[in-house]
Amino acid sequence: GATGPAIDYSFAGMLGHALAPLLAPIGFTWQIAIALVPGMAAREVAVAALGTVYALSETGDALSGSLSGVLAADWSLPTALSLLAWFVFAPQCVSTLSVVKRETNSWFWMLVMIAYMTLLAYGAAFVTFRLSSALLGG
Repeated sequence: GATGPAIDYSFAGMLGHALAPLLAPIGFTWQIAIALVPGMAAREVAVAALGTVYALSETGDALSGSLSGVLAADWSLPTALSLLAWFVFAPQCVSTLSVVKRETNSWFWMLVMIAYMTLLAYGAAFVTFRLSSALLGG
């Protein structure tokens, strides 16, 4: 009896919709929010996650389009630039974080690194999104 796309009824879809208001000021959609979670395992996984999310979000003829075409239609240039800024500063992958924990022999420095880099990434994405929206429109 589902009326929407399958992803809306999954745990990932619910998580993406829950994170969307937090990430909206930096131009991120709920699909991007979903992709950020597995992106913590490895940054390149975010691209595959986006492909999966958009494939599950579409129906009919829209499903046959390539990811680049779907993203070009769904994202503005400021959103794309904001995502690039996010990944420049975002916390490293989980394996890097575990090495920091092991090398410093402390959870403290690993958590400081996560907090600092997340705030830095959010700030950079916010500034990038707002400036590019003002200059480029979108």
